[in-house]
Amino acid sequence: MRSPWFSKPAIFGPRPPINCLLLCFVCVLGLIVILGSTSWSVFDSATSIPVPDVYSSYRRLKEQAAVDYLELRTLSLGAGRQTELEFCGREKENYVPCYNVSANLFAGLKDGEEFDRHCEISRQSERCLVRPPKDYKIPLRWPAGRDVIWSANVKITKDQFLSSGSLTKRLMLVEENQFSFHSEDGLTFDGLKDYSRQVAEMIGLGSDSEFLQAGVQSVLDIGCGFGIFGAHLVSLKLMPICVAAYEATGSQVQLALERGLPAMIGNFISQQLPYPPLSFDMVHCAQCGIVWDEKDGMLLIEMDRVLKPGGYFVLTSPASNHNPHGSSSNTKKRSTLTPTEEFSENICWNLIAQQDETFIWQKTVDFHCYKSRKHGALPLCNDVHNAPYYQPLVSCISGTTSNRWIPIQNRSSGPHLSSAELEGVQPEDFFEDTQVWRSSLRNYWSLLSPIIFSDHPKRPGDEDPTPPYNMVRNVMDMNAQYGGFNAAMLEEKRLVWVMNVVPVRAPNTLPLILDRGFAGVMHDWCEPFPTYPRTYDMLHANGLLSHLSSERCSMMDLFLEMDRILRPEELDSESMQCMRFDTGVLFDIGWAIFSDKLGAVEMARALAMQIHWEARVIDLDNGSDQRLLVCQKPFVKK
Repeated sequence: MRSPWFSKPAIFGPRPPINCLLLCFVCVLGLIVILGSTSWSVFDSATSIPVPDVYSSYRRLKEQAAVDYLELRTLSLGAGRQTELEFCGREKENYVPCYNVSANLFAGLKDGEEFDRHCEISRQSERCLVRPPKDYKIPLRWPAGRDVIWSANVKITKDQFLSSGSLTKRLMLVEENQFSFHSEDGLTFDGLKDYSRQVAEMIGLGSDSEFLQAGVQSVLDIGCGFGIFGAHLVSLKLMPICVAAYEATGSQVQLALERGLPAMIGNFISQQLPYPPLSFDMVHCAQCGIVWDEKDGMLLIEMDRVLKPGGYFVLTSPASNHNPHGSSSNTKKRSTLTPTEEFSENICWNLIAQQDETFIWQKTVDFHCYKSRKHGALPLCNDVHNAPYYQPLVSCISGTTSNRWIPIQNRSSGPHLSSAELEGVQPEDFFEDTQVWRSSLRNYWSLLSPIIFSDHPKRPGDEDPTPPYNMVRNVMDMNAQYGGFNAAMLEEKRLVWVMNVVPVRAPNTLPLILDRGFAGVMHDWCEPFPTYPRTYDMLHANGLLSHLSSERCSMMDLFLEMDRILRPEELDSESMQCMRFDTGVLFDIGWAIFSDKLGAVEMARALAMQIHWEARVIDLDNGSDQRLLVCQKPFVKK
């Protein structure tokens, strides 16, 4: 149902022409409002500070007076609201910044580097809003949306699908206007569950249900094949992250995100992935097509960098379907797609199992192994870039001097960390952050669940709907800090996954987030995020606007990027009747929630209005200058 927050035309609607008489009337009316009103509040904050009522009311009136004065001043200048931005052309419906291969080639990049991320080369010349495709449809709700997606929502044609390899054909079925994923029919072996069980048995487990007990919680899935294996790992309560190169059409990342699975564009031909050393328990590559012995093994060194001690590198490829110690011709054929025995020993990996097409190596748990290698082995890194952000690939071994060198079998299970794993973080700060987000999320839910998280209108105080009716699946926390927002989501048993983003110039808490088993990445918000349009249902930002205010980047560009990556949510027929049709608005869609200081929030509200968002500032009523800004992006079809 359409929220009553967004029904105040005096704030959000188009403003009439101003003349002197109207200006006088508005000024008098504004003074009456200032003197006679109190701020609108909706819930109590978990960190509320007792403040005398007289002082609190005076302070809120003073702040409201300042806001009203700015609005009246804008009215008097004859610019009731700044010009709204226009929509981009149809050619940019699937626009992804920073991945312009033609521009990269023109700049002289080659040997695969033209496919890497280069924001400094391909800058968008015009500011416009990326529109959805003509036949775009609202994604099905989780978990139905995991197995069926609308073909018009992703850039892959039926002809492209039919001309793809046998792997894709086995995993997907094309119907009239949708793709269906049948995971039990998959792969070149006896089925996906059989494959997962085979991997588990190869590392000494009874079944794949024991992955968590064995320390395997986070999995980096390279070239994820539309998230087939990842979807199965999610059902096992693991956290897979699909990483694949940018593809202009038929993107694995785009399809995985459309299915509600964690994924992001990532390539490591010449640059490191934006993860710290020792980030993942397992790296998985099933027919990912990477030639691991290229670049003197630097691609494999990058996988070693992000792999935790005792972690597993799982490689499945038809080209390697033979005994690794077979004939010389077979060995030569295998070396094009799998690491050589000599190189795996150089990085202290042990080939622990090989069955049919699948090979599994295990990274050493003993860092002394690197000191006992042969002369001329790869050197150890100084680990200057413990928080790498698209740094060049290195030819040295990372992470051996880190306090996080803890074998995966010895790590804490679940989101709770031991004191040894809270490197650089005071335990009391971590505990306080956890408590704050537990309370804050309950407040968020009380405020927003009747609108966002429900399949039907409900009154405050009613029970939330059962899991199949959860409309929000893909969530991004744009300033995640310790991952407390994500942890609170899990405790509330919400059917969401969260991409926890740590800004590059914020304290580096990404290792802690990844050690909790959450999805996360480092990112510079002065640049576009590596994902496709319409891939997230909700964006959450606590303190991000204040953090970015001191940086040399455009806040308008940030809001344009947020608009690009938000995707639609559908309204029921009753809510549809409440919508305005005079501007072509048909549905309500993506949500963005900001918690920040009053000045930053007011600036953000003005920017939100320029990109056609509707916005409401909410006073937390805790005596501070913190405000909540809730934005809603309308789905405009023209």
